[in-house]
Amino acid sequence: MSENKKFTLDKKERMNSKILIEKLFSGESKSIPAFPLRIVYMIIENDDAPTVSILTSVPKKRFKRAVKRNRVKRQIREAYRKNKSILTDVLEEKGKKAAIAFIWLDKELHTSEEVEKKIVKLLQLTSEKII
Repeated sequence: MSENKKFTLDKKERMNSKILIEKLFSGESKSIPAFPLRIVYMIIENDDAPTVSILTSVPKKRFKRAVKRNRVKRQIREAYRKNKSILTDVLEEKGKKAAIAFIWLDKELHTSEEVEKKIVKLLQLTSEKII
């Protein structure tokens, strides 16, 4: 990887627009599962948006304790932060922007290595589908 790549996850890269979130889950988007995660993504045409804006969701139905939900969200964000260039490089090359949601599907906790492998797999599949 080149030295000028940043392994950061800025606040502007996190999705906080209710309108965008509603659009993402309204049916205009596509979904790819890779147990214990599912990625829901949609191409957006917003000039001032970052290349990729993400949302992480761990349902209360899966983990009643907030400590466990927060741990899983932290694992997802960390894995995405390390490997986001897989998707952002393809999007920048095509001149597109995307909104992505990571949704946790399992009732069990997983190691960070397992979560990272699944995130990498999902990002590769998504970048292939966008092409």
